[in-house]
This record gives sequence, structure tokens and C-alpha cells, in this order.
Amino acid sequence: MQVADTFSLDLNPTENQIMIRDMVRDFAEKHIRPNVMKWDESQEFPVDLFHEMGKLGLMGVLVPEEYGGAGLGYFEYYTVITEVAKVCSSIGLSVAAHNSLCTGHILQFGDEEQKKKWLPKLATGEWIGAWGLTEPNTGSDAGNMKTTAVKDGDHWVLNGTKCWITHGKSSNIMVVIVRTGEVGDSRGMTTFVVEKDNPGVRAGKKENKLGMRASETTEVIFDNCRVHESCMLGNEGEGFIQAMKVLDGGRISIAALSVGIAMGAYDAARKYAKEREQFGQAIAKFQAISFKLADMALKIEAAELLTLQAADLKNKGQKVTKKSAMAKYYASEICVEVATDAVQIFGGYGYTKDFPVEKFYRDSKLCTIGEGTSEIQKLVIAREILKE
Repeated sequence: MQVADTFSLDLNPTENQIMIRDMVRDFAEKHIRPNVMKWDESQEFPVDLFHEMGKLGLMGVLVPEEYGGAGLGYFEYYTVITEVAKVCSSIGLSVAAHNSLCTGHILQFGDEEQKKKWLPKLATGEWIGAWGLTEPNTGSDAGNMKTTAVKDGDHWVLNGTKCWITHGKSSNIMVVIVRTGEVGDSRGMTTFVVEKDNPGVRAGKKENKLGMRASETTEVIFDNCRVHESCMLGNEGEGFIQAMKVLDGGRISIAALSVGIAMGAYDAARKYAKEREQFGQAIAKFQAISFKLADMALKIEAAELLTLQAADLKNKGQKVTKKSAMAKYYASEICVEVATDAVQIFGGYGYTKDFPVEKFYRDSKLCTIGEGTSEIQKLVIAREILKE
């Protein structure tokens, strides 16, 4: 363990980070909070909201200005995700998926022509992006995917089904990893960009979810979908390796999302505990409640530090696999714990939709599953520490 690296992080927010935080808070209060439960109940994915966020640079946080993005770093990205997630986890999840997966994959592995073609529309929110790796029978076992691409002249023909795709129906463009070699071969997968006006691709079943209901999740079906070879990202056989590198950054996204959810639940619980009276005093004065709030605050700060440390490494261009897995694992697990404790502090009211903590509680669980389960994160961490 490189202990020195643990203490190299400057946590003082810059003037720019404070400005971004205040801008996102203001936007979330005005445009997201009034609609949170409406979107949740109806499972509405508010596409127009994302177009508006694009105008503020929130859909291309990490994209350089030359491609229409905000040209910011991972600290600013962390700020955007956490501030949105404090108000609505679903919107935070969709912002994260658009930025780190679809847009991030093209940014990291696209050639100059591909970046100029697709990034400006994604970074400005004109287009919504999706990213496809998971299939019905291949969750953590991505190497066993069945969706294939077969060469046909200067085109590739894609066939198969992807599932759990964020924005699978409403997206304008999708980055998809498919098999071009043997099953189980880590170098037998390739990445393609598919625009959704392609007649060979369509959305399938929309999932009816426990939480994150305003973040659209569907199947995506490829039926003799012809894609020109110019739509391949990188080289043939590099898809799985690319996906694992993209997920390193994606784990920072989910860690930030988890911290934001935990912060939102904690803020609501602390406020309620100071106002709710039992036996002639605020329940926050009872040790059982105050100690619970203390544990919640401690867990959130620890998760935040882990996430910012991973973000710092990413900003510096250093390897982030272990730190991002640690941040994602810990932040997602404490997110569930904090949301559970928040419901408990609210008591019976916490189990109703009149108060925000029941939604944080429902939303929190996905963070331990999406973009690599907690079990997969422990596997990644174990592999990394045993190399040291």
C-alpha cells in the first residue's frame, strides 16, 4: 500500500468548483425538485430537462471545449453528480451514465474524426447517449456475451439483445460492445457506435423498477443492424479491454451518485430529527437518534474522501482501478445503510411518499448493483492488492 498517496489530496474547493456547485443546486431546486415524485410515479424520463442541462454544460462535463464540452475535471464532475443526486437520484444516474459511459467511451477511444462527429451533440445535450454491455444471461460474466457482429464488406452486421440499458429507448446514439470472436475470449469483443435512426436497432421491454424510476431502463435489440466500419471505436478485439477502462471511471460516477443519495437522506433525517418532538423534546436530543446521525455523517465523509481520492488519481492520469472500486464499493454500501437509517429516524412517516427518504431508500440499492456489483468490486480490489 502506497501510504504517501493517501495524504496528497487537496480538498479545498476552488472558486470554479463552488460556482458550479451553486449553479447545479439552483437548477436542481428550480427544475428538478418540483417534479421528483411526478416523474417517479409515472416513470417518466424527462428528455427536455437533459437538453436544458446540456445548455449549462452538465452533459459534457469532462469533454474538452474544442468538442463542445465544459472542459472540466473529475472534482467538478463529482460535484455535479452529488448535487443532482441529493435532489433526485434518478436524474443523477442518467447524468452519470450519459457523461461517463457513452460520452466517456467515445472521448477515451474515438479517433479525431469520431470525436468531432459525435461529441458536440452529446456534450451539449442535443443528443442523449446510451451504453450497452450487459445481456440477459451475462451480467457480471460479460465475456460470455451472445450479441455478435459479423463482417460484411465495409460494414458489420449486429444481432442480439442488450438489457438494463439506461436511455435504451430515448437515446439518439449508443456505444455497444459485441462479440466478434470466440465466447469467453477477452480479445473477442469489439465496440461500435450505433445511431438510433439505424433501422436495425430498436428498444425492447422497458423495466418497471423498484427505484431510479425516472431514469429510463430498457432492452435494446439488434436485428441485422448494419454498421459501417467507420463506426468501430478503436480496433477489432479491443471492446472488452475498453469497457473495463471505461468502468474504472464509471465507478467514480456511481460512488459520487451514492454519496449524493446518502447526503440527501442524511440532510432530510437530520432536519426532521431536530423538528420532530416526542416526550417533550426533539428526537435529535435522544442518544439513540443522535448516535445514528453521527454514524451517518461519519460514513458519508469516509465515502466522500474515497471518491475524491479516486477522482484525484483520474485527474492526474494515474491508474485508478483499485481506488475507484474501493470508492464504488464503500460508497454504495453506506448509501444503503444511511438511507435505511433515515427511514428509521422518520419512523412511520418515513414509509410514506409524503417525505423524501422513502425514495432515497428505494433508489439506494441500485448503487450496489449497477456498473459492477459489490461482489465484483471486492474481486477487483482483491486482485489489485495481491499485485502489490
